[in-house]
Order: sequence, then C-alpha cells, then structure tokens
Amino acid sequence: MSGFEFSQTAPSLETLRLRVTDRTAGAYVAFEGWVRDHNEGQQVLRLEYEAYEELGLREGERIIAEAAERYGVTRARCLHRLGELEIGDLAVWVGVSSAHRDEAFKACRYIIDEVKHRVPIWKKEHYVDGDSGWVNCERCAEKGSGSLLSGSGGSGFSRDSAAKNRG
Repeated sequence: MSGFEFSQTAPSLETLRLRVTDRTAGAYVAFEGWVRDHNEGQQVLRLEYEAYEELGLREGERIIAEAAERYGVTRARCLHRLGELEIGDLAVWVGVSSAHRDEAFKACRYIIDEVKHRVPIWKKEHYVDGDSGWVNCERCAEKGSGSLLSGSGGSGFSRDSAAKNRG
C-alpha cells in the first residue's frame, strides 16, 4: 500500500484514518486542507488541481519515507485531490500515527509542508467575477534554479515543463 496518492473523488475520512491505524501507536494526528472562498482579496468560486502524476507520486513517496525515518512514526499517508473542487471540499489530507504525539505532530507538519514545496501540483482558482488564474505558477517559473523540485507554492516545476517532460 502506497503512502502518497492522488484522487479525483472525495475520500472517506474514516477509511483514510483506518489506513494509519496501528496497535503500537499511541497517537494519531491528521491535517485536512479545505477549499476556502477567498485568496489574496479575491472571492473564490471553486478550484481546479492538476499534477504531473508520475513524478508527483514518486516525490510524495519520498516525503512519506523521509518523515517516517526522521520522526520514527508508525504509519503515514497523504492524499491530494485532483480535478474540480468546490468551496468546503477536502483538497489534501495527511495522517500520521506514532507511539507518541510529538512525533506524530512533527511528521504531519513536515509532510504537508514538503508536499506543498516539492510535489508538482498546480492550483487554478475560479473567481466569482468570472476571472480565473493559476496560483503561484509565475513564482515557480521565475525560480529557474535548475532543480525540478525547488521553489515554493506547489513546486519549482512549471506546468509547461511538465507537459514537455510527459510528451
């Protein structure tokens, strides 16, 4: 069973929680990221997520493995939604179980922060006024550090470079 996955459909939170349940764990921590109705002064109507899935799955697995090694957690998982999402929908979920709470909290925070920075996922916001725009893609393209996975706001990997690498 993989630790990182993408999904086009809303998951069952109970099913996700059960995937990190372990009899040796005394703590469970989860993070849920939801679609909100605003960003940087704009009223948001809905979001659209795209990803370079092959690379994203590999990098997501690396992040999960790093968290397990760094914090000694029992189990860790992350699911990121793709496709169109409405206000209030779950966009990302991270769950961690460990012997103690401190490790679980730290690992959960590490996973979500690293996913946001390293996994090639792009977010398009659709606004109430009819406009739309890809969030943070300009900053990703400006980074230009030569690393596919550097930068912030989703990844250092532009949507255009991902399309070229896929085809």
